Amino acid sequence: MADNISFEIFNEAATAPILVLCDHASNVVPACVNGGSLGIDPSDMQRHIAFDIGAKELAQKLAVKLNAPMLATKFSRLVIDPNRGEDDPTILMKVYDGTIISGNRHADADERERRIAAFHRPYHAAISDQIDRMIASGNTPVLISIHSFTPQLRSRPKRPWHVGILWDHDARIPKPLIDMLAKNPDICVGDNEPYSGDLRGDTMCFHATKRGLPHVLIELRHDLIDREAGQEHWANILAKPLIDIINSLPKEPQNG
Repeated sequence: MADNISFEIFNEAATAPILVLCDHASNVVPACVNGGSLGIDPSDMQRHIAFDIGAKELAQKLAVKLNAPMLATKFSRLVIDPNRGEDDPTILMKVYDGTIISGNRHADADERERRIAAFHRPYHAAISDQIDRMIASGNTPVLISIHSFTPQLRSRPKRPWHVGILWDHDARIPKPLIDMLAKNPDICVGDNEPYSGDLRGDTMCFHATKRGLPHVLIELRHDLIDREAGQEHWANILAKPLIDIINSLPKEPQNG
């Protein structure tokens, strides 16, 4: 699997039939997009609007513990959002959590298509290729997507959840994972909070739901994983229940 400006792969030699994903891993604006700048303050590029803080590092640590390969994007979600379908109006954001993305304000349909072709499609093609290889080897892949969320959006109440488990109709991994995490009285677990996993055309829908593959999207509050100690702590918290759940799964895909 070739590296490129769209995605990178970690732990490629791992043998478990699990694929860890990080859709919003980077806050980089490649030079081919507005000369490498979206015209917003550098401090905004360090905010959650540009990437999922701590998610990439957590995903890497979790992938190692699960003996799984991991795919991560190499571009900011403000360039084009890989966790949206190509026809989703929010795939190219012009205002995000109070910040006007000036480099996107005049992006027309041609520019949108150019960014999708350069960044969005190669990332999703890489996911499909990895899944196909796992299936060809006789395994049913499990997809685990790692995200992070801000403790508080502007003008909104603070969010109480430490971790959110997002899912649609396939409860094979999410429900037992919620139950296991909720046994810890120090962890506030969101069941489809702070977002719903029922998003048509997102990464999990496109690659897992439509193919009947077991999957889960895990959201961590980013102030808990913005440093290495927190990333290691949460990778340990998540790894054991995920391994136990995955080992108990039936081996056949579920109809989407």
